[in-house]
Amino acid sequence: MGLLPHVRATPHLHQLIVRLGTWLPFEQVPEALRFVCGVSASKSAARRATEQAGALLVEAETAEADRLERETPRCPEGPAVQQVSADGAMVPLLGGEWAEVRTVAIGTIEQVLITTGPKKGTLQPKARKLSYFSRLTDAETFGHLATIATYRQGTERAGTVCAVGDGAEWLQGFIDLHCPNAVRILDWCHAMEYLGDVATAAWGAGSAEAKAWLETQRETLLTKTAQEVLAALRDLTLTGEAAKTRNKALYYLEQREAQIAYAAFRELGYPIGSGIVESANKLVVEDRLKRSGMRWSREQVNPLLALRGSAASGEWQAGWVTLWDRKRDMIRIARDQEWRRCQAAARPVAPPPAPPPQRLGVLDTPPKMVDGKPTTYHPWTS
Repeated sequence: MGLLPHVRATPHLHQLIVRLGTWLPFEQVPEALRFVCGVSASKSAARRATEQAGALLVEAETAEADRLERETPRCPEGPAVQQVSADGAMVPLLGGEWAEVRTVAIGTIEQVLITTGPKKGTLQPKARKLSYFSRLTDAETFGHLATIATYRQGTERAGTVCAVGDGAEWLQGFIDLHCPNAVRILDWCHAMEYLGDVATAAWGAGSAEAKAWLETQRETLLTKTAQEVLAALRDLTLTGEAAKTRNKALYYLEQREAQIAYAAFRELGYPIGSGIVESANKLVVEDRLKRSGMRWSREQVNPLLALRGSAASGEWQAGWVTLWDRKRDMIRIARDQEWRRCQAAARPVAPPPAPPPQRLGVLDTPPKMVDGKPTTYHPWTS
């Protein structure tokens, strides 16, 4: 049994081809394969093997998400503090179209002692044991499919879930679905970007006044309260486009005031940046799907995302077993169907039923002639 039935190869070689096709452009796989094990395979064979394996994994993970939603089993116990961050990245499709791939990154938060730099000697929250899940799909479907990731990481039973993101509406819906009681934190860089726009609009890009004002707000957010920063925005005397930029930032941050309490979050040891999912966008999505000159059909994207997510999460072997189990099930079903067809074709055909015996008619009158001689019933003898 193999993913490439027309190529004579061991299961290990199949796995190696798929693994290389997961990480490398398909045209680089033949050379890498020859270097690693002295075996030749064409670019088309590498593409076919990788896409078939990825499609099997997508099918298996979709079936598992359906089962989890249907049966709602109790998930494993999660860590004391867990970070869940989701984001989107655009990938190029055939015909000049671009489409958004959604990714969720989940990690266990640990306090790490910093040994170098200006923060040397301090404890900083860092996400470990990272897991990734990506799909090219709409927000609602992604929320359903990502149940696999949150279930495996024990999100529902984690002590505290820190949902760090950029504040997009679909992200809030995702958090509502998977961890409604999470501590919602606006990504630090996202908040600073709004404040930076105000500083530039008020004093000009790169000006000393803009830098000084922005640094003051940065320190206030990190060490004091969000209310003080919001007050500083309100106190700015601006007109025209600068006032519009300030008002936009003020409205955005006021709506998320509870999510920018960074001093309190840091005191509790919570993360305030969504770097884990921004790194995932590059690691899982862009490094393979967004290289120069690449264009993909929609059908090609999710198989690669499934394989890369599995590999990047350290779950390659489990994923490989899953897709081979899926392949075995498909072969078993196909063989059963073929056996039934053969049995039906080989079954002897019953002969047609014999016609009913003809019933002899009953004479209405005795015979008038027997052996050429008239009987007593012949009219001549009467």
